[in-house]
This record gives sequence, C-alpha cells and structure tokens, in this order.
Amino acid sequence: MEYLDFELPIKELEEQLDKCTIIGQESDVDVSNTCKQIEKKLEETKKKIYKNLTAWQRVQLSRHPSRPYTMDYIKALAGDTWLELFGDRSFKDDKAMVGGLAKIDGQSFMIIGQQKGFNTKTRQYRNFGMANPEGYRKALRLMKMAEKFGIPVVTFVDTPGAYPGLEAEERGQGEAIARNIFEMCRLKTPVITVIVGEGASGGALGIGVGDKVYMLENTWYSVISPESCSSILWRSWEYKEQAADALKLTSYDMKKNHLIDEIIPEPLGGAHYDRETTFKSVEQYITKAYNELKDLSTADLVAQRMDKYCNMGEFKD
Repeated sequence: MEYLDFELPIKELEEQLDKCTIIGQESDVDVSNTCKQIEKKLEETKKKIYKNLTAWQRVQLSRHPSRPYTMDYIKALAGDTWLELFGDRSFKDDKAMVGGLAKIDGQSFMIIGQQKGFNTKTRQYRNFGMANPEGYRKALRLMKMAEKFGIPVVTFVDTPGAYPGLEAEERGQGEAIARNIFEMCRLKTPVITVIVGEGASGGALGIGVGDKVYMLENTWYSVISPESCSSILWRSWEYKEQAADALKLTSYDMKKNHLIDEIIPEPLGGAHYDRETTFKSVEQYITKAYNELKDLSTADLVAQRMDKYCNMGEFKD
C-alpha cells in the first residue's frame, strides 16, 4: 500500500499493529490487549482523517496509484461479457480511450471510458489517460452504434485532460470534443456517466454529457486542474491547495451546485481500500439509473437531457 502525505499517521499505526502481531506470534507474550488498543486508535485516526478531507486531499486520493481504473470496473461489472471495439474508422485506435459492448446485471450496455496505466510501460501505452481526437471520435462512433441498436451507454470518466500536443491540435482536438458534446446532448438512448477518478476540462466533458451523472466520493470534476489554475493565477504550482478550494471541484461541491445527480459513497480510506464494495456500489447506481430511464420515450429522454444542461448555471440571490 502506498500512502499519501496526510495518511502518514495511519501508516505509523498500521506498522505498529503489524509489529505487535508478529511479537504475539513469535513469543509467548500475550499482546492481544495492546493490539486491540492500536486497532481502536487506528480506526479513530482513519475516521478523523477521512471525514475531514480538504479539496486538495480528495484530488490526491483521486490520483492514488492503487485506485481502480476504468478497465478494473469493466472487468468487475461485466466479466467475460466484455467485447472491446477498436478504431475511429478514420485515423487509428486510441489506447487512452476504451470502449465496447458488455452486460451488467444481464442488461447490455455500450461502455466507454478513459484508461490510465498502472506502471511506466502501460502509462506510456495509454498516454496517461489523455485521449487524442481519434479517441473521442471512436467514442462517438460507438455511441452512435449504441443509438442505432437501442443500447444504453455507460461512460467512465478518469482523465487529467485531453492530450494537448501539437499533433492532437492538428487533427482537430477541439472540434472532436465539441462534436461529442453536441451529439451526446441529443443521443437517442440513455447515457449514464460515472466519474471514477479525475474529471479534468474538455477531456472529461467529451464523454461526460449524461442523463445521469454520478461522482465517486473522492473524485473531482473541473474546467482546469488545481496545478494549472495555480500556475495561471499565481505563476506557481505552490498554491495548488488554495486553487483546489477555490475551484469547488469536489463531489460535494458539484452536488451542491446541482451539476451532478448523486455521489457514490466510497469505503473509508478510498476506493482502493475495498475495491469489491466500490464495484458493487457503482453497479447498483448504474442499474438504478437505467431502471429510471428505460421507460422514457426517445423524445422525453432527449428533452429532459437538454433541459438539464440548459438549466445549469442559473442562480437566484
């Protein structure tokens, strides 16, 4: 287990508990009471830390290297029913954007999401979860296919942003994302979006327009990352914590501002502490959303989605 800077008190207590357990196993000394005291203090420390997380700490948790990625959710929810589809039929296949057909709880879905790597080799292969224009065009191709056959769409958002390289701009990065947003607004099939990690900028919006939009508890969703915001406003990355607070990017901020539908709770410590519970929670929310949307007519479905996004940003003093 890798620990973040604010998790160091937990690390120390867990190391003490491990040593205490080893002493009990290797000697005749009864250390059960000591172990229980450490366990109690560990639980109290975890609750104190995780119940009072700052915006920046939630950003850190969303980037935790042990956190499950899109393919982890797909494998857990769909199992052997997953059939990956490739290519945008124009340029090439983008490995940062995955998509395909799968069944969740017996219902067919078109699942699309950004995939990050878990080590140096796979991070380069997946381009750190930053899709090129062909990735967004592949996603749109699969969404239009789902629309044609009446299959609901599920998208998993986890990206630090769309790839900002020169070649991506030459191939029309901005147009590809804008086209996806435009087409998703009027897609004639249910769209369920789950933010499972980072939801940064247009890179997230390119597959983030849904009838139901959910955020896992320790994720973030914003027009810009805290580091980039800090570098623009203060000419330095040192103010990233202040930027994270100012951006109102946490799941609770987004829910309060009516920009998402619901928050999916995570196990104490984050999704990586208990993956199975997290997967079950995500599956339950997807199933619930589909059951709420499946009986709507196509006209009502699109009209409700359009109204939802047109009403965003309206405030009363």
